[in-house]
Amino acid sequence: MSTGKLVTALSLSFKRLGKYGEFFTTHRTLFTASFKPRSTFQSRTCPLPHYYPHLLKRHLFTMKIDTEDFKSVFTDELIQLKTIFEKYNYEIRFAGGPVRDLLMNIKPHDLDFATTATPQQMKDMFNSENIRMINLTGEKHGTITVRINEKENFEITTLRIDVINHGRHAVVEFTQDWELDANRRDLTVNSMFLGFDGTVYDYCGGWDDLQERRVAFVGDAQTRIQEDYLRILRYFRFCARISPDPNVHEPDTEEAIRENIEGLSRISGERIWLELKQILCNRHAGTLLETMLRLGIGPHIGLGDKPNMEEFRLVLERARSNNIQLQPISLLASLLDSEEAAVALHERLKYPNFDKELSFFIVHYRDLLPEPLKPLRPYQMIVIDTKQKMKDAILRGAELLRYQGQLELANEFEKWVPPRFPVGGADLKSEGVPTGKAMNMVIQRLRSKWKESDFQISHKDLVQLIPNVMEDLGLKVQK
Repeated sequence: MSTGKLVTALSLSFKRLGKYGEFFTTHRTLFTASFKPRSTFQSRTCPLPHYYPHLLKRHLFTMKIDTEDFKSVFTDELIQLKTIFEKYNYEIRFAGGPVRDLLMNIKPHDLDFATTATPQQMKDMFNSENIRMINLTGEKHGTITVRINEKENFEITTLRIDVINHGRHAVVEFTQDWELDANRRDLTVNSMFLGFDGTVYDYCGGWDDLQERRVAFVGDAQTRIQEDYLRILRYFRFCARISPDPNVHEPDTEEAIRENIEGLSRISGERIWLELKQILCNRHAGTLLETMLRLGIGPHIGLGDKPNMEEFRLVLERARSNNIQLQPISLLASLLDSEEAAVALHERLKYPNFDKELSFFIVHYRDLLPEPLKPLRPYQMIVIDTKQKMKDAILRGAELLRYQGQLELANEFEKWVPPRFPVGGADLKSEGVPTGKAMNMVIQRLRSKWKESDFQISHKDLVQLIPNVMEDLGLKVQK
């Protein structure tokens, strides 16, 4: 059927569709253009409904913003970037996150851009303008990063369509159609563009959803998730940021997540941890994590089939009552029953060494109790005996106390300066202590006496104890 006949047939059918039928009738030219193949790869790679899933559901919504936050992002470097694109007649817009943040009256920390220029066109343009390009690894996916005036980096991505989806690195084809690019994004609130003149371009209902504090996938949730299973965690991360009630999730969305949760097993631990720790830093962390566990996420992120929900709820309630926020890894550690489980979690998520040691520390010492007369003594002894950095040991001890609900003790512990053991190898040699294993035995015996005295025994008194210690250990003076 020819394009003209198809449009005529559709216009007759759409009279039954109320306002969308009226929209079609008044925008016949737009629909005619939309249904024409825009390039060889579009008509070749996929049937029409795949590329235009929302044309019959929504239409372009625009509005203008002129806020102080918006004005504040225009540094000299950004204005220079804008001028370059204008000079070469390529369109560039803010994309995704910064648009969402500005519409929420939040000044964006990171600026992402989309453009009609291809990567090669951008490279030619920037080379002509003597603009330095960095990190060219993203070029095959359409991203060019430039550094202007050696002050500011800008990441610009060509409008694209995912032809083959297999997670993070999809096979893409470039386009000049802003709506097609919007349709491939994960969430409606992340699918909007913003012109440098303050015009918001919304193809997927992101503005309405943002007004309602609704987090929704673009189009079909199953499809969006299967394109990249990490979008499950991104959904919950944005629920934490946007949704007023973390308990409310649309049934279709929950079902799509439940049916595809196993796909997270195919995602690298580093990527999962990057998303998960942002969820766990939010005030809704507990509620959202319980929802995620109810939907079956545990085995696929290293938490097993039966995480310790009782301990998790207890720790979370203590933190809330004390109005404190625990480290993300501390909350995860509360779900673990053993040090073996802590090892398994780290092997799956590959988080940094400090987080690994903190998780092991909490699981091993969480049943430790303050002493009645000297409550910090048990925690101080752990620090004194540590073979790791003293500073890190104090941070772990303070976090353990917060985990246990001992907020005042945690604050006091962070201020504690661990004393240095006053006796060294030179002191032992001068008293005739043999080197090697014997010297280590004497040192350990002296350290025990020093700790028993609450670090009060002086250097002089410890040295005077050396002969008695050697006699007790059956060691002879070395001359």
